[in-house]
Amino acid sequence: MNKKRTALFHTFGCKLNFAETSTVARLMADEGIERVPDGEVPDYVVVNTCSVTEIADKKCRQAIRSFARRYPEARIIVTGCYAQLKPDEVASLPGVVIVAGNDRKLRLTEYLRECEAEHRKAVHHTATADIREFSPSCSRGDRTRYFLKVQDGCDYYCSYCTIPMARGRSRSGMIADIVAQAREVAAEGGKEIVITGVNIGDFGKRTGESFYDLCRELDTVEGIERYRISSIEPNLLTDELIDFVASSRRFMPHFHIPLQNGSDEVLRLMRRRYDTALFRHKIERIRQVMPDAFIGVDLIVGARGETEELFEESRRFVEGLPISRLHVFTYSERPGTRALEITPVVSQEEKHRRTRIMLEVSERKLAEFTARYISTSRPTLVEHPRKDGSMAGFTDNYIRVNLTNPDPSLANTVVPVTITAVCPDDPEACLGHV
Repeated sequence: MNKKRTALFHTFGCKLNFAETSTVARLMADEGIERVPDGEVPDYVVVNTCSVTEIADKKCRQAIRSFARRYPEARIIVTGCYAQLKPDEVASLPGVVIVAGNDRKLRLTEYLRECEAEHRKAVHHTATADIREFSPSCSRGDRTRYFLKVQDGCDYYCSYCTIPMARGRSRSGMIADIVAQAREVAAEGGKEIVITGVNIGDFGKRTGESFYDLCRELDTVEGIERYRISSIEPNLLTDELIDFVASSRRFMPHFHIPLQNGSDEVLRLMRRRYDTALFRHKIERIRQVMPDAFIGVDLIVGARGETEELFEESRRFVEGLPISRLHVFTYSERPGTRALEITPVVSQEEKHRRTRIMLEVSERKLAEFTARYISTSRPTLVEHPRKDGSMAGFTDNYIRVNLTNPDPSLANTVVPVTITAVCPDDPEACLGHV
């Protein structure tokens, strides 16, 4: 009897990567390669990589080397953005037998058959100049959420970013196909879907459909109780869409919007497609129609051209926004980007200082937002029990609540939870009871 083949999957980066890893796992299962049970040694290790910063590249390299040491007999397959941008570097790492960029990610089983049939040490499938295909995917998260990929690629060439090189031009699926996937999630008992993509507001750009149209159709799918919109560009977040979310029962009051900098001069250097006035309008519009909405904002500090005065301008702008939290990123030099032509350059020490300042702003914003809901009740999707029996969930407006009276029968259900206090050992979470 032939030994069952198994694979271990490890994903870095965005929710989009997680959705695609799930699709790769299903394709490999169709080839008879199943996920490795806990404690067993895999035949294959699939690493889906990120390359948004130099630190992301470093983490991917470290993980690949670690897997090679832990599983010296396993074949390591590397895909994702790092593999797309630096295939030769990835191929030189120990244990790697297949390197496939994002444009070849869903052909991994084909390359695996080729590699095995020819008994070759490695098969390198490097990046193509123009990625055109769109492959829909949907994955189940570790708890109760599903991640639904509706769009890929980006036509925005921001000066600091390599995503267009790693992901290709903007492209998306058709509404009918994506709604069909949402119905499959409902049939599996899924309650919450996170809509993901690289630039989801660009959905339908080449098909005549729109992201607003997609959201309206998804809102009709019976069985799905919650949708969350992943990161969406402020210039593509229309007032019409904001008002729709406010009136929808299924779309949660939760937004993730990249600002990147609070100085108009730095936004110009970054080649962003909006200014601070437009961004403020979007935030104030959300607060007007959804006072309880959670608003997360991406921010890059220490970018080339960000003088001390411009940093202070950015800090003051962010301080004055009625947002819930910042996701702070320290600027990282990326080869091939236009930002490398910009001066002055911010020192590493100064980057770290500015990062700490903005993280402190984020902590204050989150504490202020969370405090508003102590002693209130919010609808919460309860996640499956953890290994230690504890349970948690997220409210409609994205407050993580650790249950003080866990009940396994509540898993994957939406119930009212009374928030009682901020968690003493985790200021990013609250305590609550059903």
